[in-house]
Amino acid sequence: MDVYQTPGEVVVEAALPGLKPEDISIDITGDTLTIKRESKTEQEVKREEYLYQERRYGAFSRSVVLPGGMKSDKADATMEDGVLTLTIPKAEEIKPKAIKVKAKEKK
Repeated sequence: MDVYQTPGEVVVEAALPGLKPEDISIDITGDTLTIKRESKTEQEVKREEYLYQERRYGAFSRSVVLPGGMKSDKADATMEDGVLTLTIPKAEEIKPKAIKVKAKEKK
């Protein structure tokens, strides 16, 4: 999972290959983001029949703490090529603000 920020938002990217959007649930409680998934096997294979197994099945949950001041009610999630991208806008009060310096007028 990658988490980065731009001046206006925090972006979370999670590789979830083989999952469908309906297999994923996202919850933001306070400053904690939790991504959960349930992946089921397409066919039943007995454990002793595997020669090698890398893919994981079953429940998975990952939580990260986000910076404060996020507009979690405005979050947007998309899935493309097995990558979940969650974009969460920052509240106005934590966005960087440029302050222009003006020359003081002489009297």
